[in-house]
Amino acid sequence: MPVNLSVKNVPDDLAERLRKRAKRHHRSLQGELMVILEEATGPTNLSVDEAERRLRVLDFRTGDDSTAWVRELRDAR
Repeated sequence: MPVNLSVKNVPDDLAERLRKRAKRHHRSLQGELMVILEEATGPTNLSVDEAERRLRVLDFRTGDDSTAWVRELRDAR
């Protein structure tokens, strides 16, 4: 069953930043706050698909150091 939460005495500048963030993401203030809460309390174990999506969003790239290391080990045999 959903619970209603209330945040009191939010400074004006913080509320305005939240409104701007919600607008950038094409969400209501309520929707933006839900996303923030979900991200802050989200699952500790990510699915492979979710991990891949997050890495893609961050434009995460690995170098080819491991390839060179594997080749070096293989050639040393």
